[in-house]
Amino acid sequence: MSEVHFTSAPDQREAYHVGDQVEVLCDHENAARERVRDWLEGTVVQVDPKMVAVQFQENVYLTDGWMVPDHVLWLPKTSRNIRHPRGKRRRSRSSTKKVR
Repeated sequence: MSEVHFTSAPDQREAYHVGDQVEVLCDHENAARERVRDWLEGTVVQVDPKMVAVQFQENVYLTDGWMVPDHVLWLPKTSRNIRHPRGKRRRSRSSTKKVR
């Protein structure tokens, strides 16, 4: 087996970890059971050196139209189609005006 030499230590800071909630831009079914391309929330189930596996509760599809039977999509870590969830803005109670 050949030896592996590093010029510097591997980067241990990962953008995604198993169990993280993420959003993926993919083809899936909406609440009306229509196929749409939009952001869908899923859970990271595996991370390897180049790819991230995300599992969904909804049916998801490959770009060529095939449904993914295990609901798991693999994406490159550098893909623009995966992101951490956008925070839903909530109005704080202190900022709401009281009507008298």
